[in-house]
Amino acid sequence: MNIDPNANYSFVLTITPEMTASALGSGDMDVLATPAMIAAMEHAAMLAVAPGLDEGETTVGSAISTTHEHPSIVGQSFIATARLTAQEGRRLEFDIEARDAVGQCIGRGKHTRYVVKRERFLSPFKK
Repeated sequence: MNIDPNANYSFVLTITPEMTASALGSGDMDVLATPAMIAAMEHAAMLAVAPGLDEGETTVGSAISTTHEHPSIVGQSFIATARLTAQEGRRLEFDIEARDAVGQCIGRGKHTRYVVKRERFLSPFKK
């Protein structure tokens, strides 16, 4: 494992009907669901450190604390970003955020991930 201490990653998503609160059951409106926003920010964190992992390693999320500050509708785009802020052994800390196409903050927070050996992590579930 050789993770860049300045690791970060951003990507753009367009909100689809499947990403809405009404579709995911987290609300009854056709706006970006908080769980969909969080999933995008977690995905950015995973991808930020992926280049520094050894073969057979991945990261798993263990904690997240976010706000969801602004609604976004189907068809709008948003940018999910994660920036590594600390590493202690296999523990990784990130600042995460989502911004709409004009730069307005949709949500932000903190996220913790751990580097794990994929096979070892899944071994208790294999028969």
